[in-house]
This record gives sequence, structure tokens and C-alpha cells, in this order.
Amino acid sequence: QLVESGGGLVQAGGSLRLSCVVSGLTFGTYAMGWFRQAPGKEREFVAGITRSGGSTYYADSVKGRFTTSRDNAKNTVYLQMNSLKPEETAVYYCAARTTIISSIVFMKGDEYTDWGQGTQVTVSS
Repeated sequence: QLVESGGGLVQAGGSLRLSCVVSGLTFGTYAMGWFRQAPGKEREFVAGITRSGGSTYYADSVKGRFTTSRDNAKNTVYLQMNSLKPEETAVYYCAARTTIISSIVFMKGDEYTDWGQGTQVTVSS
């Protein structure tokens, strides 16, 4: 089970930190990802992190503003979002995919097997 939290309403230029707590999985064997879906748009990749947290990957649109990290002792992955823009209003989802490859980040939604219910992020102008 994946449960996101931390969404809400923020002004443009503001920050939010999303959390995703994972239960029922051996967290340290899972690569994790963040996706978002705005109304009327397709789901898009935002960020991903390897099993160990040693490597991360970001969509070009969020590089330099968003940071993903994980705490394997707490079974939690985070997404720190800074300098938010109104067009980033969306439901944000975390996703998990088990892998034996410690250095891999998955960028496609259909590569993930487990998903959270999503948390709404609204950025006002």
C-alpha cells in the first residue's frame, strides 16, 4: 500500500513537500517514482529514485526545482517541490516497482506495479 500526503494549495513560487509511505512491500527492493496528472491531460513522469536512493532522475520541466529522496528506514519517499507554477496543478502520485537492479530508475508509468491514491496539488497564480 502506498499513501501520499502533503498536497494542498500554494501560491505560485511557493513550496510543498509530498510524502509517500509504503507498507506491505519490502521497500528497499523497490525503485520509486513520482507522476502527476492534470485535468484533461495524460499522466506524466516527474521524478524517480533508485532502490538505495543513490541516484535520481527528473523530468526536464522540474529539474533544479524538485528533489526526490527516500528514507528506507521509514519506508518513505519524498518529493520536495520548490518554485511551483500554476501549470503544475495536478494530482501527484507515487509509484513502486521491485527490481534487482540497484541503479535503475523507471520513467514510464506502465513499468510500475503499485500506485498510491494521489494527493492534490493546487498552485494559484
